[in-house]
Amino acid sequence: MSFPSNLLTNEGSPEWMNKGDNAWQLTAATLVGLQSIPGLVILYGSIVKKKWAVNSAFMALYAFAAVLVCWVGWGYRMAFGEELVPFWGKPAVALDQKFLLDQAFLGMFPTATMVFFQFVFAGITLILIAGALLGRMNFSAWMLFVPLWLTFSYTIGAYSVWNPTGWLAKAGVIDYSGGYVIHLSSGVAGFTAAYWVGPRTIKDRESFPPNNIILMLAGAGLLWMGWGGFNGGGPYVVSIDASLAILNTHVCTATSLLMWLFLDILFFGKPSVIGAIQGMITGLVCITPAAGVVQSWAAILMGIMSGSVPWYTMMVLHNKVWVLKHVDDTMAIFHTHAIAGGLGGILTGFFAEPKLNRLFYAVDDWQKYIGLAYGIQTGRTTAGLRQMGVQIGGILFIIVLNVTTTSLICLFIRMMVPLRLSEEDLQVGDEAIHGEQAYALWGDGQKFENAQHNFVYDIEESSSTILRAAKREIQMA
Repeated sequence: MSFPSNLLTNEGSPEWMNKGDNAWQLTAATLVGLQSIPGLVILYGSIVKKKWAVNSAFMALYAFAAVLVCWVGWGYRMAFGEELVPFWGKPAVALDQKFLLDQAFLGMFPTATMVFFQFVFAGITLILIAGALLGRMNFSAWMLFVPLWLTFSYTIGAYSVWNPTGWLAKAGVIDYSGGYVIHLSSGVAGFTAAYWVGPRTIKDRESFPPNNIILMLAGAGLLWMGWGGFNGGGPYVVSIDASLAILNTHVCTATSLLMWLFLDILFFGKPSVIGAIQGMITGLVCITPAAGVVQSWAAILMGIMSGSVPWYTMMVLHNKVWVLKHVDDTMAIFHTHAIAGGLGGILTGFFAEPKLNRLFYAVDDWQKYIGLAYGIQTGRTTAGLRQMGVQIGGILFIIVLNVTTTSLICLFIRMMVPLRLSEEDLQVGDEAIHGEQAYALWGDGQKFENAQHNFVYDIEESSSTILRAAKREIQMA
């Protein structure tokens, strides 16, 4: 029996590689990358006050680039390489041709694909942390924070939960696509870093309106649609489980958005656009640890929970609990990622379906990977309770890890540079930090101020020159 020529193996298409899996994994990775660049760049640059648009967007852009260099330099092998200790891998480069073109530790595609896929997850985690620090963190401190946190926090969480030899992976923690490693981690780390950096100015905390709601929605849309790659790439294979994961992701997200919207209307009388985006994010985060291991009816129930529990902690508890009110978390990352991620991890332990777990983990271990609801139903209550215990234990580990490492990193950085911008820079914003402004023309009757580097080729024009040119155009018209 002869095969078509496109199915024959050769040096560039070895026997162990599945072309479909490789193509999907690269596509999924690109979708996740688009969530950050341009998704979160647009979202951050639009949802903040006008004077912080450039700085907020640039914090995201810098983190994406810096993480990639650190990732191939040492980070990937620390997260997915050989064991150094039960929760951490040995640092080594991921740049050698022989290493990159060999088969990945999981999946039927080359390691180069896996390195890129895992990079976009690491990159978005740092960008999510930035959301808690917008509007006051010293950019020099941020430049140091990114590689340090990636090295001493992210790699530990990723190795423990996702590496087959990690201690939480062996214990049976279910984290389908990053509810623990990415969202719980970024939420706790962002909140902790926000404590050490300090708050925005009083004026900014009292009034921080978005500078462009339409662009903010565009960034949110990229984040939502990109999540198909985020959760759909979790199985490392083009499978029916990947299809279910994508459907569950969108079902939960839509339900969560509508639930948040309903609560806003019920208690505040108006449908909030920003509130809808928050509900969208909490839905995406909550379903992430469960995406391919729960049924779609459970995804709807998780959406109801993710649209209401974080809403309650943000809108009610936030103003009653001293520590929540004291720490200035600009984008409410603690509520949308830490609370929603932890909630998702617990609900995963309850709703995880044994057959779907077998599809994802390719094992049939009756002692692991069974939600409590199915444990009770099938007479395996002890196994279900064990799964809930493992899920909660994983949450506690991620919290302790990130509070500790983030605090130590912030204390180390502030010995070299201030964590917070000076009061003078805080008053001015982008112009003082970067010498640039987001918008060349100002509205609402404000006076135009000429920026130092506000033109592509550094051509400086005075406001009077611009006004004279505008008058000439009007006269000619």
